[in-house]
Amino acid sequence: EQPLYDRLQKLKEAFIGKYEESPLFYACAPGRVNLIGEHIDYCGYAVLPMAIEQNILAAVSVNNSQTIQLANTNPKYKDFSVSASELTIDRENPQWHYYFLCGVKGVQDQLSLSSLPGIRCLVDGTIPASSGLSSSSALVCCAGLVTMESNQKAISKILLAETCAKCERYIGTEGGGMDQSISFLAEEGTAKLIEFNPLRATDVKLPDGAVFVIANSCVEMNKAASSHFNIRVVECRIATKILAKTRGLEWSGLQKLGVLQIELGLSLDKMLDVVEKVFHPEPYSREEICKLLEITTEQLCNNILSANTQHVTHFKLYQRARHVYSEAARVLQFKAVCDSSPDGAVLQLGNLMNQSHASCRDLYECSCLELDQLVDICLQAGAVGSRLTGAGWGGCTVSMVPIERIDSFLRTVKEKYYMPDARRAALVKHSLFVTRPGGGAAIFTEE
Repeated sequence: EQPLYDRLQKLKEAFIGKYEESPLFYACAPGRVNLIGEHIDYCGYAVLPMAIEQNILAAVSVNNSQTIQLANTNPKYKDFSVSASELTIDRENPQWHYYFLCGVKGVQDQLSLSSLPGIRCLVDGTIPASSGLSSSSALVCCAGLVTMESNQKAISKILLAETCAKCERYIGTEGGGMDQSISFLAEEGTAKLIEFNPLRATDVKLPDGAVFVIANSCVEMNKAASSHFNIRVVECRIATKILAKTRGLEWSGLQKLGVLQIELGLSLDKMLDVVEKVFHPEPYSREEICKLLEITTEQLCNNILSANTQHVTHFKLYQRARHVYSEAARVLQFKAVCDSSPDGAVLQLGNLMNQSHASCRDLYECSCLELDQLVDICLQAGAVGSRLTGAGWGGCTVSMVPIERIDSFLRTVKEKYYMPDARRAALVKHSLFVTRPGGGAAIFTEE
C-alpha cells in the first residue's frame, strides 16, 4: 500500500493533468471487513466490522458550471458528466458513477439543497471491486462527504452514515447500514460494535496475539446486479410477518426480525425456539405464505416483495430466520469475549467465526464453492477461525491467525489457493493481506 501522502500527491498531479487546475480539497472513505455478523444489519441487529487501509480517495474542485464531472484513475471506469440539476440513477445498470451520484443525491436531499455547484472530481480507489470489502459503499460515502464539503455545510458523522445508508437504495440494494456506518465511525486501532436505531458505535478491543488476514476468492459478486441479496431481505421480511401473526401481533407494519424480538420481549435463544416451533424446513410456496398471512398474491407482490424479487416462487423462511437469530447471538458473544479477554480468547473467537461461516453456508446459503475451499485452506494453514465476509456469493474471507503462525499461514494459502490457478496467481499480491483496524472517512484540504 502506498502511504496516503504519496497517493494524494499522485492524485493531485493526475487531477491537474486532466482538468488543468488544482483540486480544492480531498475526501477519503475506507472499505471495511466485517469480523462477524453477516446479513443481520438489515434485520436490525448489531454487527462487528473494522475499517481497512484500502479506501476511496477523491480530489475535487468546485465551480459554478452546475455540472458534475467525474473521472477515475482506473481506465476501466469511464469518465462521466451530468448536469447537477438532472441527477438520475439507473438501477438497471449499476455503473460506478451511479454509486457516486447516490451519495450526492442523498446529501442533497438530507440538506434540502435546491441547487448544487459544479464539481470536478477524480477518484482513486484501492479497495478491490466486488470483493465484499464494501468498495461501492465507500464510494457512496466519499461522494456524500464531497457534496457536504463542496456546499460548505457540516453534518455529523452519524447523520452522514444514516444518510449514505438510505441513499444506496437509489441503486436498488436494500442493505442495513453497516458499511456506511463503519466507513464514517471507524477509529484507528479498534473494531466497532455497530448498533442501529439509534445508530451507535462502541469500541471493541481485539485480542493481542492474533491478526486478521483477508483473502479474496477472486470470484466477483456485485450486490446491485444480483437479486440473491434482495431475496434474502424479503425472506427475512416474510419470516418476520408470519412469526408475528402466529404470536398474535399486528404484523403488517413489521419488517425486521430484530424489531419482532423487541416486540415479543424474548431472548435470542427463545426466538430460536419460536422459529423451531413455527416453521418447517421445507421451502414455502407463495400460496402457503398467502394462506398463512391471509392475503392475496397481489398483496404479496405489491406490499412485501421488492421490485427485483417478483419472480421468486419459493422462500426458505426457517433457514433464514435461524441464521439471523443465531448470528446475532454470536456477535454479542464475540464482543463479550473481546471485553473480558479470558485465557483462550483467540480460540473462542475463532470458534465463533467458524460457526458463523457454517451458518452462512448451510442456512443462509450465501457462500460459494470457492469461498468454502478458501475457508478450508485457511483453517488447514493455521487460522483459528475463518469465514466469508461481506454479502458472500464470492468476494473475501477473513481469518484470525495467531501471530506466530502468520508467515507459514500466508505461504500455505498462497501455495494452495492462488498458485495452482494462473488468474488467481496474477492477483495474489492484492488478494491476500494482513489487515489492521483503520480510521474513518475524512476531508483533507491543501496545507
